Amino acid sequence: MSEAAEAGAHPPRINCVLVCGGVWHDMDFARLELLKLLAEDPAVRTRVFEDYENLEALAAADILITYTCDVTPSLKAQEALRDWVAKGGRWYALHGTNSVLRLLDSGLWDAPRWAPLLMDLLGSQFISHPPIAPYTVTVADPDHPLVAGVQPFETTDELYHLETHGDLHVLLETECTEEGTGFVEAAGAPGRHPVMYIKTHGKGAVLYNTLGHCRGHYDLQPLLDWWPTVDRCAWDLPVFYDLLRRGIGWIKQRERG
Repeated sequence: MSEAAEAGAHPPRINCVLVCGGVWHDMDFARLELLKLLAEDPAVRTRVFEDYENLEALAAADILITYTCDVTPSLKAQEALRDWVAKGGRWYALHGTNSVLRLLDSGLWDAPRWAPLLMDLLGSQFISHPPIAPYTVTVADPDHPLVAGVQPFETTDELYHLETHGDLHVLLETECTEEGTGFVEAAGAPGRHPVMYIKTHGKGAVLYNTLGHCRGHYDLQPLLDWWPTVDRCAWDLPVFYDLLRRGIGWIKQRERG
């Protein structure tokens, strides 16, 4: 067998971009956990950034996964993300990727609508959440392979109140009537709230999972010098890692030109 034939028998390399950065979360923990999951497939080669501004890396990426808080791409980067997805890109967006936060003089957090293109692409924008407390996550579409066989589970995490955009294929959801605390838009609409969903764009799609808050002792600086607990929330649950692995498998299934 020729070298070319042998090379053709190998799984193709998968170029991944991981964006992990921002505030108020233990980015070191999340970054490491996601890199370990991506490394389970030796074909995945990952470049890591704290923001979205390396457009050359994005253009060369086969898959994209993000865990951020209050990291807003420039307009040029938002347009590049939109075009990348529309051409067939698949993006697994986690937790605070859809957040834009500003602390007002009143002491309340605001969610300004400064990135409408990004939020339309993601399918939602974070508005508020109640105090971290246990809640039950249920399966909205048990026939979808991303959640098939997943049973309802309880997690202690941030329950996101979202402003949604466009047609979302909801996979996981939860019931909530409790208002957010410390936010300008505190009221949460009663009823079902998406926890994980897909939004399609052209030939590609975004998979969004709101779970996965994490915080260590030093992650609220400079607002607070020391946070008394280490919070891992859904990261403590095997089902969350199952959802992460399924999501990574799903983005790897994109059609590549």
